[in-house]
Amino acid sequence: MTRYAFAPGGLPPQSARMDERAVFTEAYAFLPASTMRDITTSALPFWDATRAWVIARPMSGFSETFSHYLMEVAPGGGSDRPDTDPGVQGVIFVSDGRIALTIDGTAYDLGPGGYAYLPAGARWSLRATGDDPAKFHWVRKRYQAVDGIDAPDAFVTSDEAVDPVAMPDTNGRWATTRFVDPADLRHDMHVNIVTLKPGAVIPFPETHVMEHGLYVLAGKAAYKLNRDWVEVEGGDFMWLRAFCPQACYAGGDGPFRYLLYKDVNRHAPLP
Repeated sequence: MTRYAFAPGGLPPQSARMDERAVFTEAYAFLPASTMRDITTSALPFWDATRAWVIARPMSGFSETFSHYLMEVAPGGGSDRPDTDPGVQGVIFVSDGRIALTIDGTAYDLGPGGYAYLPAGARWSLRATGDDPAKFHWVRKRYQAVDGIDAPDAFVTSDEAVDPVAMPDTNGRWATTRFVDPADLRHDMHVNIVTLKPGAVIPFPETHVMEHGLYVLAGKAAYKLNRDWVEVEGGDFMWLRAFCPQACYAGGDGPFRYLLYKDVNRHAPLP
């Protein structure tokens, strides 16, 4: 079974050396897994037996379009009123354990690799099932409706059910698991999985209008963030504002994979 890195929780011993990799700059933030401990969790309204690591949130002058939570729900816990903002859409991606997810009256059972898109205004609920805590990502973005374009529908799928699409001229060494058709303009955000095989590269500094959240699901790499090269591995999170240059060299002995958020398919808001 595919394994996905997640927040370690706990607390390092008093004898541990401080991890000095965490950084927040004008162009990007890097949150290593070691920062995601018990004392950095948050509670959320109407969620029981649940804790969340809020690893991205809108911030004026930085990244402004999304929030990203790492959710840990004890068996039987969850919510029947999970999101109090009807204008917000979301994506759930399960890393470990199992959840019972109901969307507009339809029930789904999701395990590791399970993926669900939750449209703005959908009625949904979530409960952790099984004997172990459910651990999942929850990415939220306010939906930008466009007159003449229908809103997208809810859907549920999984990492294993979607074939990765290789980037051109890479011999399959760099590929993207796209859960939404890029040509579907109903969607104003994509949450995909990018996979680079050991030795694969992003060979130029990508610089674009989309904001990014990149959570490393597996593997390791050297990642270029603005002017810096940063070593990243499973459980680390990279948060990039628009136009931050980025590139990558994948290393290690297995695929380097990350869950990628970006805002798409809309005009830039003008004041």
